[in-house]
Amino acid sequence: MKKDIHPKYYADAKIKCACGSVLETGSTQNKIEVEICSNCHPFFTGDKKVVDTAGRVERFKQITAKSAQKKEATKKANTKTKIKDTEKIKKKKEKNQKNLKSLKK
Repeated sequence: MKKDIHPKYYADAKIKCACGSVLETGSTQNKIEVEICSNCHPFFTGDKKVVDTAGRVERFKQITAKSAQKKEATKKANTKTKIKDTEKIKKKKEKNQKNLKSLKK
């Protein structure tokens, strides 16, 4: 077997949760920081709470609102350009038909 290929194992590694609880376990990392643990997880505690790290829910709502506004604006712009384009096409067709009539005479 090869020597020195495995990472160092810490038998007394500490896991620190955002709620403040500290758990000891064995790991290849000496210190581990987590956002949620069995002491504060809703599944184990029975409480319902929103875990929002750094305002991600609000940020997501803002981003979706902005994208919805952009979509609405582009829809309006596209319909306006489509109407203008169809009017231009109609005018060109009429002009072409007049030219064809004049050529046939």
